[in-house]
Amino acid sequence: MNIVRNAFSPRFITLTVCVIGAIVFAALAAAHGPFAGFFAFLALIFAMLIVLGLHDLTQTRHSVLRNYPIAAHMRFILEDMRPEIRQYFFEDEKHGAPFSRDKRAVVYQRAKSQLDMRPFGTEYDVYDEGYEWLRHSIAPKPVSHEQPRITIGAAAAQPFSSSILNISAMSFGALSNNAIRALNAGAKIGGFAHDTGEGGVSPYHLEAGGDLIWEIGSGYFGARDENGNFSPGRFAETARAPQIKMIEIKLSQGAKPGHGGVLPGAKVTEEIARIRGVAPGRDCISPARHTAFSTPVGLMQFIAQLRELSGGKPVGFKLCIGHDWEFLAMCKAMIETGVAPDFIVVDGKEGGTGAAPLEFMDHLGMPLREGLNFAHNALVGAGLRDKLKLGASGKIVTAFDIARAMALGADWCNSARGFMFALGCIQSQSCHTGACPTGVATQDLARARALVVEDKKTRVANFHKHTLETLAELTAAAGLDHPNDFTVAHFSRRISMREVASFAELYPALENRALLRGAVADKRFANWSRVRPDRFALA
Repeated sequence: MNIVRNAFSPRFITLTVCVIGAIVFAALAAAHGPFAGFFAFLALIFAMLIVLGLHDLTQTRHSVLRNYPIAAHMRFILEDMRPEIRQYFFEDEKHGAPFSRDKRAVVYQRAKSQLDMRPFGTEYDVYDEGYEWLRHSIAPKPVSHEQPRITIGAAAAQPFSSSILNISAMSFGALSNNAIRALNAGAKIGGFAHDTGEGGVSPYHLEAGGDLIWEIGSGYFGARDENGNFSPGRFAETARAPQIKMIEIKLSQGAKPGHGGVLPGAKVTEEIARIRGVAPGRDCISPARHTAFSTPVGLMQFIAQLRELSGGKPVGFKLCIGHDWEFLAMCKAMIETGVAPDFIVVDGKEGGTGAAPLEFMDHLGMPLREGLNFAHNALVGAGLRDKLKLGASGKIVTAFDIARAMALGADWCNSARGFMFALGCIQSQSCHTGACPTGVATQDLARARALVVEDKKTRVANFHKHTLETLAELTAAAGLDHPNDFTVAHFSRRISMREVASFAELYPALENRALLRGAVADKRFANWSRVRPDRFALA
């Protein structure tokens, strides 16, 4: 029955039609009628298509062909058409499409170690409002060939030497077992870190031995008791694994801040239920808020608790900034308790590879640039910036994206969609249905089979390597020694046909400890005097 059902599924229907056609036309040709020669020719055509389909099923380079033999070749034909044709078939980032096809193409080329240069200048209109560029130096520096790294948690018992580009949070359950395997194996090859997402640490995260950042969300998956509350014992048992290098508390995420998360029951298999500590076949809910703390001071105490339970590993949190006063209250809590996170990851509202309600995805939360620069300056103004590292995530794919984020205050960046593209994601936007055509975002083992780990792990590592190589070239071209040397003075933005502004004008900086001294004119920090460390609400 499974064979019959699969044969007539949309994925294999083209191959099935070819098999039926070959049989029918071969039978007609064997009847020696007046059109026997023509029928024999058609039977041969269908036979050739069957051979192609069987090859598609067994080849390892293209996931979509393994899931849609024969039919998926149309996609590659369209991809090979010239730009004049492409504009009618592919999304345009300016007009509300999910993501620029040009950026996807760059990721695919870097993942395959192909030349990613192109002729005839930029395709942007450099006089359009919003166009941005990096200022270069007339005396560029030599290009560094060493992977840039930073130390996170320098004062912790187990500090972590991190790449400045890591894999952003994506859970097993949202992604397939093979996708997790390939991501972690690629991280192992390239020497960078893999954020687990809030779905817990699965066996597939551990197979290859790549560095892990364990994300703990409001559902406390993998660290919860039978009632769904945080369990110190279960947390400590997992957190002390050598492969786990850092602990990240997820306060909110860019795609749906303040919403929590849902893994549909159809994707909650027995295996996922066991890993997360939930019931199989039922929607797996991450509440919108944590139960382990309810105040900024409580958050700092929770950070200290996790640091102790993990044996001194760096502990931090991730959030998409909403109310400015809540982050300012956290800063005051750090000062009052003397406890600061080892890192903070600012997630932009434009980020998020998972599904979310339209209104949340489009209109809730602070965009990355504003959120990142606000957090950076708040920490500077409170005299806290040198105590922790700041990460950034939210539609970061290219080396320019990384450089710009670092200019706005980031010490390192996380990317989700870039590494998903490296896995073969084609943005079919069916992540929440389990019907991913490339085996990336599904728990259907037949579909996940299409993603060949041995091939994709190399592409993951290649994308990381070549993106950082390009970042090194940008850094040298700007006359700098390290990507962390980028500042707002290095970037410009066209704000009208006749006006250009430096990022230094658009994103004014606070002086160190300026908030503690008072009299800050910047309206972004007007609520500093009204926040308290013992509450998230304004006083």
